[in-house]
Amino acid sequence: MALTCKLPHYISNDFWVFQFLGSLMFDTIFANAGYVLLIYLSLILVSTARPIYPLPSKTSNGSRQPLQTSRPYNIAHRGSNGEIPEETAAAYMRAIEEGTDFIETDILSSKDGVLICFHDVTLDDTTDIAEHKEFTNRKRSYDVQGVNTTGFFTVDFTLKELKTLRVKQRYAFRDQQYNGKFSIITFEEFISIALDAPRVVGIYPEMKNPVFINQHVKWPGGKRFEDKFVETLKKYGYKGSYMSKDWLKQPVFIQSFAPTSLVYASDLIDSPKIFLIDDVTIPTQDTNQSYWEITSDAYLDYIKDYVVGIGPWKDTVVPVVNNYLQTPTDLVARAHSHNLQVHPYTYRNEEMFLHFNFHQDPYEEYDYWINKIGVDGLFTDFTGSLHNFLEWTSPLSKNNIGDDSATKLLNKIASLVASYKN
Repeated sequence: MALTCKLPHYISNDFWVFQFLGSLMFDTIFANAGYVLLIYLSLILVSTARPIYPLPSKTSNGSRQPLQTSRPYNIAHRGSNGEIPEETAAAYMRAIEEGTDFIETDILSSKDGVLICFHDVTLDDTTDIAEHKEFTNRKRSYDVQGVNTTGFFTVDFTLKELKTLRVKQRYAFRDQQYNGKFSIITFEEFISIALDAPRVVGIYPEMKNPVFINQHVKWPGGKRFEDKFVETLKKYGYKGSYMSKDWLKQPVFIQSFAPTSLVYASDLIDSPKIFLIDDVTIPTQDTNQSYWEITSDAYLDYIKDYVVGIGPWKDTVVPVVNNYLQTPTDLVARAHSHNLQVHPYTYRNEEMFLHFNFHQDPYEEYDYWINKIGVDGLFTDFTGSLHNFLEWTSPLSKNNIGDDSATKLLNKIASLVASYKN
């Protein structure tokens, strides 16, 4: 069932949200009592209790439109966070409505070991933690990837406490009207949003700061952050190598900047993985390897046994000087020669993020990266813009949405290759 209204304008003129018992509630209900009502309830009735929508949906999804696999993937970076505060249920719902292929999230942990969707290890920049005087004494200083960092850390709060906070927009130049409307969500709630979507939507979760999380959060039986991460995916049926039948049913890419976490997870689950690559000045958080080492042919040849692709920062793929693009590196070509996909990050519409070569036009940027550089997926804050560009330049037909004969042939080849490697 398609959404009957568009986020972020899903609140009608005669509809308002007010504060009641610490949760946001509403007194007008959409006429459509099905999917829209379930999702809207999940967004507005934020509390410490189990969410109203199922985890995951138990309804049949056999008739849902499959994932497209014929053009670069549209990856909703922290949801449609250019419009709605990042990593919230509303941001993910907006991205799904706008046509994303994958909803992307960062997975951290609460003090009591519950996996949550949140980007920063500290709560300071994107929540109202400063307004919660009851937590004033929780400020701490920890070493995070070699940097002494001070703030309110997720690992010092239980899930119940985190659920009392409200998320706000990271950037002051973006829409502020949704500040304070939505709570932090759990990994399971995030999965539920994807599984309850009216079409097949993939998930793209990151094992965020695993070294830091494993230092500060302990699970029974000596389990690691990576163990809990994979257990959650398996609990909800995620499995299968890239392009396999199981993967196409519930698509997932597991991502991390930490190569040892990806190697470790490879022994736990066969789902495809993406090795994220930071700026040229930042070494890997777990192995302390330089950018140049991890992008060498020797290393790409090693890591390809554990991942299906890399996710580099786009300004390292095509260097930038004084906001002008320089000569592209050969990283994409070399990655492709090792049979690795390339999913750069992050594409944003605002002028301060667009290099002068693109004349303040995000569509020119998409055209450059897709048609000249030849990337296989793009992390974007503005899912709708990327979807519009892809629809205009490579519209999907009934014959190239995930289950055509060519895709079936690729699936069979992928299965044969996987069997051979095993």
